[in-house]
Amino acid sequence: MPRGSQPGERRGGRTKGTPNKATADIRALAQEFGEDAIRELATILTTSENHSARIAAAKELLDRGYGKSKQSVELTGEDGGPMQFEKIVREIVDPAHKDA
Repeated sequence: MPRGSQPGERRGGRTKGTPNKATADIRALAQEFGEDAIRELATILTTSENHSARIAAAKELLDRGYGKSKQSVELTGEDGGPMQFEKIVREIVDPAHKDA
């Protein structure tokens, strides 16, 4: 019997878009407290005297309201120029041929 699936056949596991049942219950429970949590973050932001707490609350509120900001990464080589990539070659050597 051949193994694997034919092109177009469904493979094992969840189909795309199907929620994970293991975490769905936990997510639903946490979402019940979402409104209260946001109110609490807003209270910390406006009333706390601790600057670290206020900054953390502000970041959490912004992440939830507008999404997390994207992080960009810039790779530079020597002297700030573009990266130079080297070619890596793997060579398989037969130990029976010592001259290789």
